[in-house]
Amino acid sequence: MTYSSHYLRCEDREIHYTEWGAGQAETVIAWHGLARTCRDMDDIAQHLSQRYRVICPDTVGRGLSQWARDPDAEYQLSFYVKLAVSLVNQLKLDRFHWLGTSMGGAIGTLAAAGPLRGRIRRLVLNDNGPQLAPQAIGRIRSYAGDPAAFATVSELEQYFRTVYKPYGWLSDAQWRRLTETSTRRLPDGRVTPHYDPQMVRQFIAHPNDYDLWEAWDTLDLPVLCLRGEDSDLLLADTADQMRQRGPRAVVVTVPGCGHAPALNTPEQFALVERFFASDER
Repeated sequence: MTYSSHYLRCEDREIHYTEWGAGQAETVIAWHGLARTCRDMDDIAQHLSQRYRVICPDTVGRGLSQWARDPDAEYQLSFYVKLAVSLVNQLKLDRFHWLGTSMGGAIGTLAAAGPLRGRIRRLVLNDNGPQLAPQAIGRIRSYAGDPAAFATVSELEQYFRTVYKPYGWLSDAQWRRLTETSTRRLPDGRVTPHYDPQMVRQFIAHPNDYDLWEAWDTLDLPVLCLRGEDSDLLLADTADQMRQRGPRAVVVTVPGCGHAPALNTPEQFALVERFFASDER
């Protein structure tokens, strides 16, 4: 099954999303990570589309969505939640599941604790939690805030293979697709990752944006957390607290990867699909 590409005006910004499984009765919102695009969700969206309609948005400033006019105001979780509310309202979605990688999981957490409470049925956090390791945030800021640029797409692919090695196993074809779907060409002809570098202003203007324990402790829906075995962002101690506090998440360790699992293997598909399907039973 293939996808279709769409655009909606959300909070006066043009937001791009892909749709898989059009016509299926139940819907999954699949939201990507900080410096990534909706196309990271292609593999799991294609799999889930046998059963669900899957909506994969590009966050403002990423992929094919419009960039922020006011970076300090728009590149923050509260604005991303507003985008999400506008998106699901325009799509006329009453209740739906949420799958979020890293930043996408944080958006889902805040939305489920706030304006989308009761509408998000089940929440899957892909290597995300209510507390993130400062050292890992610093690592991500170091490459995301000053994105590399290369003369050729092949060089950019080698760069992606290095910085995203913690994703775990990807086939050569998947690395190529990851590269080609997250490349933009600069005015001087070089290629660079497809996002607005100003999006890291979030960590300067909103330094506590990812401190989400207060929201976490109010959640009243089933939560599944996939934690990369070697993740330096979601530490094991935090994952243990997630089991004991708030919604008492089910935490599954995904072997062979760090931050964040690429959601591209049959084992990872099965974890997510079983969790969503258990709601129907």
